Order: sequence, then structure tokens, then C-alpha cells
Amino acid sequence: MSDKEYEEYKKQCEKIRSENDVCLDLFEEDMKAQGLSDKTISRHISNVSFYINQYLLREDARPMTDGVTELDMFLGDFFIRKCMWSTPGTIKSTAASIKKFYKSMLAHGRIQKSDYEILCADIKDRMEYWQEDCAAFNDPGSVNPFAFL
Repeated sequence: MSDKEYEEYKKQCEKIRSENDVCLDLFEEDMKAQGLSDKTISRHISNVSFYINQYLLREDARPMTDGVTELDMFLGDFFIRKCMWSTPGTIKSTAASIKKFYKSMLAHGRIQKSDYEILCADIKDRMEYWQEDCAAFNDPGSVNPFAFL
């Protein structure tokens, strides 16, 4: 990537992060209206922010709307291999945060219902596999499903 391309990528990421901040603020307002505790809100915001502001922007400047189709690569691969805090439990709680976020974005008209349905189906269909792969990855005595990657 040339310097010019890199500068353009940084500009796009900055613009997307700014848009993401607006979405995270909406999400936070929704959770406060639901009466969630500050600790719970903070955990959800942290989980979602990592997904939309770190993962989705790490190789290309992708907006949060792209996140509805990237969850399998995130929770089924990246999160397991790259996040030291990954456990079957954190996979489940991170998926719950992301699902809650996109439900909020649907309510605010920022994603389509069909996109939300894809995300929910992906979580339902893949959760058991993500958790199993994470448990195997974290167990030094098991056959590592990522050993050949």
C-alpha cells in the first residue's frame, strides 16, 4: 500500500469511527432507557466498539453495516486466535452485545431487517461451533482446530 493509499485508508477509518460513535451513542441511550446497569452498558459498548472500530477497520475501512455478515470470521476465527480473553463465555457475551447493538441499529433504521435476520441466524447456527473451537484452542492438550492456519 502506498503512502497515499494509506492516508486515504486512515481518512476513511476516521470518518467511519465518527459515524460509529453516533451509533454507539444511540445504542447507549437505548440501553439506559431499558434500565440496564452502567456496568452492563459499559460491557456491551466495549464489546461492540472492539468489533466495529477495531475488527471491521483492521484490513479495510468497512462501515458497521458490513458487520452483519462478518460475525463468523470474527467470533469463529479472529476472536479465538487473537484475543487473549477469548473463552466460550466471552464468545457468547460478545455475540449477545453485537446482536443487541444491531437490534438497536434496526430500530433506528440504520440497517435492514433482512440484515438483522442474517446476523441472528448466524449466531444461532454457529454459536456452538465457535464455543467448541474456542475451548479446543484454549486447551493445550486438545487437537487445535487452527494448527494448520
